[in-house]
Amino acid sequence: MKSDEKGVKFASSYKEQFTLRGMIIGSIGVIILTISSMYVALKLGALPWPIIFVALVSMFSLKLMGNTNINEINVTHTAMSAGAMVAGGLAFTAPGIWILDPEAKVEMISLLVITIGGVILGLIFTALIRTYFVEVKELPYPMGQAAAETLLAGDEGGKKSSVLFISMGASALFTFIRDWFSGKIIPVTINLNQSMISKGVACQLWLSPMLIAVGYIIGPVFLGVWFLGAILGDFGIVIGGVNLGLFDLNEALGIKTSLGIGVMVGTGVGIIVKGILPKAKEIFGPMFFKKNRHGGIVNLRWAPLAMVFLAFLFTFVSKMGFLPSIITILGVWLATSMSAQVVGQSGINPMEVFGIIVLLAVKVTSQIGHVEAFFVAAVVAIACGLVGDVMNDFKEGYILESNPKAQWFAEVIGGIIGAIVSVFVLFIILKAYGNNAFGSGGVFVAPQAGVVAAMVGGIPNTAAFIIGLLAGLILYVINFPVMTLGLGIYLPFYLSATAFIGGVLKFIIQKLAPQWDKKGTGLIIASGLLGGEAIIGVVIALIQAVQGMSAL
Repeated sequence: MKSDEKGVKFASSYKEQFTLRGMIIGSIGVIILTISSMYVALKLGALPWPIIFVALVSMFSLKLMGNTNINEINVTHTAMSAGAMVAGGLAFTAPGIWILDPEAKVEMISLLVITIGGVILGLIFTALIRTYFVEVKELPYPMGQAAAETLLAGDEGGKKSSVLFISMGASALFTFIRDWFSGKIIPVTINLNQSMISKGVACQLWLSPMLIAVGYIIGPVFLGVWFLGAILGDFGIVIGGVNLGLFDLNEALGIKTSLGIGVMVGTGVGIIVKGILPKAKEIFGPMFFKKNRHGGIVNLRWAPLAMVFLAFLFTFVSKMGFLPSIITILGVWLATSMSAQVVGQSGINPMEVFGIIVLLAVKVTSQIGHVEAFFVAAVVAIACGLVGDVMNDFKEGYILESNPKAQWFAEVIGGIIGAIVSVFVLFIILKAYGNNAFGSGGVFVAPQAGVVAAMVGGIPNTAAFIIGLLAGLILYVINFPVMTLGLGIYLPFYLSATAFIGGVLKFIIQKLAPQWDKKGTGLIIASGLLGGEAIIGVVIALIQAVQGMSAL
């Protein structure tokens, strides 16, 4: 991105990007967003990406104060968005403790150690892998791209800005009518085949401008593989396997889940073996070399000591045990690489799945209590949640030529604040509603935490998991875009079908109107559609959080 964009003011120094006023605005924002995200993630099992919302809030706030630039706005909203994903990682895992055992006792200090530890690990590994995923692999990171386009269009004005904000307004209005009236005017989903739905396949379309936009930004190749995974998982294993009498519905669903997770784990191993280890000196050099000569964001020579200290805290304060603590930290290394790849390719961050993967590895290798097992999943999910947010921000910063060091320090501030606030909100809810607050019979459904609770007992189908792992590893090594294949197998069909529409639209436009595509008009519209739904999702979440928290 050139620094001479018409009407766009860029920073000329680090000090103009990482500012005191920006961090004050970011800190206030992260507290509000963390509270709302924690509440909504527990209540609805959903967490909208906050990046577009916080980008606009930061732009409005700083422009109101005057003498700002697009990079200061970028760095400010980097801090503001971090807490939402930290809250998601905690909300999607820790409540499973009480779902499995309502009488369980957990000390606040233990959960603070787990949450802040997950943030620190996420920050370390993100600083190490940023260059590889953002600059070397050039993954699309659709949310980051959309945020960059939003800021550029908002700062530049003119026709580009009009196209963006018209599409954003249309998407916002559609989403508001759909969600505020609970699908009574505009349905949330459309059933495509009731017979298949009754057989366990979510054969529906989710009426989501955001997901269609994600599909458009990602493009037809990754979406084609994603949809292939959905066909294999839902129509092949579930429908085909049940109709042929190979297994019953519950067994088929277990095979589908295990195979999808296995493919994602295999891809993660492939990323480590093929992408990370050959570049180990370049990627991990900042942890060992005095001079930051290898492209790292900050000097991370303290990172090994931080990991040793975290292992000590996990072992003795949170009582996870020494071996589980070590495996958890190593698992975060694998999981954050997987998260960076998945978010970069799909805009989806199944952080609780990554937590489950490492949790299962810990259970295979050591004895660990139920509470401590959830701690393992929480550390990983929190780290991966933060990584998904950070990498989108870094992609946006790369486009806008922001200083990644300034962004990283902003993420440190936002992540730590988010960790503390999210733990306090969880304990406030426990105090208000008791240990029976979570689960199908509680006030807060916490569906992802329920899945983690179910997986504490082990992988539904070990053979399918191993097959998926080997397939994912081999396919990644031969350059097949396999991570989105695993997502397609694992995720509900309605997500895959809706995203596929966006990929098909991109393919049609590339073939029939290539000049229109090259001008970037399609990307601007897609960014607006994505931003409109994301903003309304956050606004509704804030309203619901205020209403819900006021009743505590």
